[in-house]
Amino acid sequence: MLQSMNELRDRALALPRQTVAVACAHDKEAMKAVAQAHSLGLAHFVLVGNTDKIKTIADKLELNLDSFELVEARGEEAGAASAVKVVASGRAQILLKGFLDSSVLLKAVLDRSTGLRDGGMVSHTVVMDVPGFPKLYLLTDAAMNIRPDLEAKRQIVLNAVKVANALGNHDPIVGVLCESEKVNPKMPATMDASALVEMNRNGGLPGCRVGGPYALDNAISEVAARHKGMKDPLAGRADILLAPDLAAGNIFYKCLMYFARARSAGVVMGTKAPVLLNSRADSHETKINAVALGILIAAAGGRA
Repeated sequence: MLQSMNELRDRALALPRQTVAVACAHDKEAMKAVAQAHSLGLAHFVLVGNTDKIKTIADKLELNLDSFELVEARGEEAGAASAVKVVASGRAQILLKGFLDSSVLLKAVLDRSTGLRDGGMVSHTVVMDVPGFPKLYLLTDAAMNIRPDLEAKRQIVLNAVKVANALGNHDPIVGVLCESEKVNPKMPATMDASALVEMNRNGGLPGCRVGGPYALDNAISEVAARHKGMKDPLAGRADILLAPDLAAGNIFYKCLMYFARARSAGVVMGTKAPVLLNSRADSHETKINAVALGILIAAAGGRA
């Protein structure tokens, strides 16, 4: 498995260029990401949005747009719909969020007649490169599913496993995060964790190994797990961290970003093509990381 964000980007650079459609590209950070990714030879781009603003930003960045396709679309809904159409038509293989609300983009992505739905659960997985840790962690779901039930969690895990596979890990360990490492009927997340472990043992959750319930320390630290007397051989070794709900996942993700200065790359899975759902506040470097991740996923099979 790739061990760092630098390795992830290097692997993407070694692959054939994919084309990325940028929804509402008229944003400085999005265009900085496009300019840098283009100069690196990482990807081709279709820039969808207010073309007057796109050209103004490109001039300020000294970015020559001659090698870019521009698609005029005014307003968030039009920008989202047009960018999704570009991907659905095959003119681009990856969709990147520019300056628009996530809910608007997802509405276009999930449209049953014109969108990119692939028939299963749609969920978000973020790859985290945390300073001081020797490998990449995958966190899910930190952006989409508010209170997933047991079946939703099963499908969320399966989506995250596809991301792990694209990173070269074909036997990822899933740590089911909870308030405690003990099963407690008063803590529904621990009950779900126990059920997911059993499901994995019985073949209903293939392609990975599942451990839990885990408090965070037991998921990522073998020392902590041993100190607590845990006999679970997977404890402390998680590659994929499954959050109990959106609140926990999103707060954990933002803590890693802002307190730990982690580098990240996020992707929506369960769609016909990788959908890169960054925050509008994310830096251009984070957007470039996401493009690199999208390239690896597209190269692994073309579907997220």
